Amino acid sequence: MEAVRKKLQDEIEKLEHELNFKLPKDIQHAREFGDLKENAEYKAAKERQTMVQARISQLHQRLMEVESIDISKLPKDRVAYGSTVTLFDLEKEEKITYRLVTSEESDPERGHISTVSPIGQALLGREEGDEVKVKTPNGMRSFEISRLRTIHEDQE
Repeated sequence: MEAVRKKLQDEIEKLEHELNFKLPKDIQHAREFGDLKENAEYKAAKERQTMVQARISQLHQRLMEVESIDISKLPKDRVAYGSTVTLFDLEKEEKITYRLVTSEESDPERGHISTVSPIGQALLGREEGDEVKVKTPNGMRSFEISRLRTIHEDQE
């Protein structure tokens, strides 16, 4: 969780630096070109300023959400954030393992999927042995949870 906080904080700091130092210079430089109504550089800098402000707000909101996650309140017997879940694909008859993480930590190539992804959402709250149907971009898929390891077991 600390890595997620750091990633968010780093992006906030980078954008705040841009907002407070780079963009004011860009706006001032663009003003020197004269008529602001037809000044593309000025309009672009002002649009970027608005986008940066909105992104900073989003990041602050996300940081509050991440900091509010109380790991001690996550279930010890059901799929939740931090769980490692081995699924048996009932159609392909093969196993696949995922770790449920935040969207910032998501890395499907490493088997880290977000809790807000279609598979992640379908798994939340489920137990070992449950059958799970997931609507994916490629159609419905059916899995059985063959193994569940929660974040609590990983911290032991």
